[in-house]
Amino acid sequence: MIRPYLCTASELNEQANEVFQEALSCHQSLRSSVHTIGGATVLDAGIGSLEKPGEIGSLRAGVMLAELCLGGLAEVQLVPASDDMVVDQAVMVSVDQPVEACLGGQYAGWPLSVGDYFAMASGPMRVLRGREEMLEHLQLTTTNQQPEVAVGVLETDQLPSEEVIAEIAEQCGVASDQVRLAIAPSTSIAGSVQVVARSVETALHKLHALDFDVRQVISATGIAPLSPPAKPGDTIDGIGRTNDAMLYGAKVTLWVDAPDDKVEAVANKVPSFSSSDYGKPFAEIFQQYDYDFYKVDPMLFSPAVVTLHSLQSGRTWRAGKLASDVLRKSFGMEC
Repeated sequence: MIRPYLCTASELNEQANEVFQEALSCHQSLRSSVHTIGGATVLDAGIGSLEKPGEIGSLRAGVMLAELCLGGLAEVQLVPASDDMVVDQAVMVSVDQPVEACLGGQYAGWPLSVGDYFAMASGPMRVLRGREEMLEHLQLTTTNQQPEVAVGVLETDQLPSEEVIAEIAEQCGVASDQVRLAIAPSTSIAGSVQVVARSVETALHKLHALDFDVRQVISATGIAPLSPPAKPGDTIDGIGRTNDAMLYGAKVTLWVDAPDDKVEAVANKVPSFSSSDYGKPFAEIFQQYDYDFYKVDPMLFSPAVVTLHSLQSGRTWRAGKLASDVLRKSFGMEC
């Protein structure tokens, strides 16, 4: 059974804005700073870490950025990690509207490029922009009202210019002063948390790539090891560590309302070990492809372990494995 979406594009942004406003109200305790750029409100959760030690971001800032990306539809927590995750902390996500939250909000499907500025953009503002094939295919861009706000997260180590803000506003169909952005680089504490919170999203995106109707996924949980931040300025290592937390350390459970033959057809293909690029730290794989994401096997971007529970038959499928040795190498662990 395909259930209707409960949130329109505008409503998803409005709910994300509630999380954003909460973060603004306690930005000092989040070790974050607030800027007004081109009329937009911008929360910096880690860019100023070198110049302004009091604004280095925080674990809680990362959790709030993740919840903002998810449109306020999911719970994100820091929990103890299992021994095979090689670190002591993990990021856990629980969601009952997984398609809207993860693919409509969290997926970093907007490579934002204006002049020399580049950032990976995620969050509910993407559904207002509506220029991604996946969003159109899943009919996630519909709205029954004029949007009042566009909310998103940028993964970058630079604050946006007024020109960047104007581009975001134009593509989302709002005024510049209606744009709300939270920013953290992959090498920051907050940036690490919000990226590692994408375990469920990677599973759904992989299922979509396998032509499984993701609208049949009713609820989901995911857990992944919280990778240690790379050294400041080493963006490639930062991207590598957070991706490896997914590829080699994440475990996702999905409750699906689909016929058994449909589940059976994809169960062993969803985990990352189904990719020919599996087995090395992502930074090495990325270098191998000249740092071009589009050259990497798209089947790689998925959790290490995936469990599917059928709501129709009561059967369960589980596939994949954790790779502790790759995690240790990626995370720079001496022993």
